[in-house]
Amino acid sequence: MDEAEVRAFLSELPARTAKLATVRADGRPHLAPVWFDLDDDGSLMFNTSQNSVKGRNLLRDDRVSMCIDDDHPPFSFVMIEGTAEVSRDLATVREWATRIGGRYMGADRAEEYGARNGVPDELLVRVRPGLVRAVADLAD
Repeated sequence: MDEAEVRAFLSELPARTAKLATVRADGRPHLAPVWFDLDDDGSLMFNTSQNSVKGRNLLRDDRVSMCIDDDHPPFSFVMIEGTAEVSRDLATVREWATRIGGRYMGADRAEEYGARNGVPDELLVRVRPGLVRAVADLAD
C-alpha cells in the first residue's frame, strides 16, 4: 500500500481495533487492543489509563509497535513501529476521547465516551510512525 492507501485503510469504518505492543520494565513485550484515530499529521491517537500496564510502560519507554488488520479474505494489514508521546492535558485528552469514542461507538455516544475516558488519570498517546509495513489483499 502507498501512503494514501494506508491512511484510507486506517480510517475505514467500521473502525478496526489496533493491537499495541509496549515494552515492560523487564524487557518483555506487552500486547493490548486499543481504539485509535488518525491525526492530520498521520499520527495514531489513543487513550489509556496512566495506571494500566500499557500506560506505565509508555511513561517509561516510548517505543511501540502497532498492528491493524482486516481478518477477512483477502486479508490486509498495516504494521507500524514508532515512538509514543504522552499528554495529560485534560482538555486534549477529553477532545480525543470523544472523537475516538464516536468513531467506534457512533456519533450519538461520542460525548458519553468522552466523559468516561476524558478524566484526570487518562493519558492521550500520540504514536508517530517510523517504519510502516502495509500489505493489501494478501491472499490474492
